[in-house]
Amino acid sequence: MKAKFILAMVGAIVLLFTSCSEDGFTNSLSDSNETGQLRVRLTDAPFPFDLVAEANVTVFKVEARRLSAEDESNQMENETEGASPFVLLMESEIDVNLLELTNGTTTMLADLEVPQGSYDMVRIFVKGINVVLTDGRVFDLKVPSGEQSGIKIFIKPALTVAGGLSSDLLLDFDVSRSFVAKGSTKRVDGIKGFNFKPVIKASNLSTSGTLQGNISTLENEMLIGLEGAQVSIFAADTLNTTALSDVNGNYLVMGLEAGSYDIFAERDGFIGSDSLNVQIVSANSTTQDFILEIDENSETEEEEEDN
Repeated sequence: MKAKFILAMVGAIVLLFTSCSEDGFTNSLSDSNETGQLRVRLTDAPFPFDLVAEANVTVFKVEARRLSAEDESNQMENETEGASPFVLLMESEIDVNLLELTNGTTTMLADLEVPQGSYDMVRIFVKGINVVLTDGRVFDLKVPSGEQSGIKIFIKPALTVAGGLSSDLLLDFDVSRSFVAKGSTKRVDGIKGFNFKPVIKASNLSTSGTLQGNISTLENEMLIGLEGAQVSIFAADTLNTTALSDVNGNYLVMGLEAGSYDIFAERDGFIGSDSLNVQIVSANSTTQDFILEIDENSETEEEEEDN
């Protein structure tokens, strides 16, 4: 269940206004010549099992859709292709192993000046998808529309880029839902393949919050960090996302909308925590630690299975 994402992308800050929509709209930029800084970062929700060595993706282009002045004044939720011009944020082939990012580690996809205004959608163009299992088998996966028309990620509410200021957008690539295993995931030889169904969430880092903490257990009156414990985060009884603790028992989740969440922690061999309510505040970090007790019944069951 480990997922991280390492990728080094944009090298220079440039103005790139040459992209177009699928319907042929050019980048005729409207009302003002002012620009603001837009930074796009990529992170990854954790993978659900330890049988995968790599989950590889080649990203070769990223675009953002800018709302027209009319759309902004009417506050329209327009999800129609070609409604507004697209701004090119990045165009170069980058090979990425999605399992090398978690716990607040992000990679910069773009850092450049763009026309001020509101941006309601990002398109990521990908190819070369494959999964490598721990037994060495490799599965090449088909990309549903990701190579031709891009993976569409809607930003709700739209991200506002103001003249002379910076805005930060976080794209959370949910590997656990994007790579759907075929067969049994109890053993590596039970996996027969994968379907690629990309799920990516966009969050405005200036208005969202962060949840972090430590998961540990008590041994000889000392707290010992637990690696590989899962924190589940629910909003209105619906699973929002999950996080895994690192080797020191620390976890971190970015891009949570402000509001109330119910969270709990669990790990094999330990008694799961109670469900706790936490408040996420915009542009702030909330800390919640967990101490899990060893489940002695679990140890007994494992001994019986071995016999």
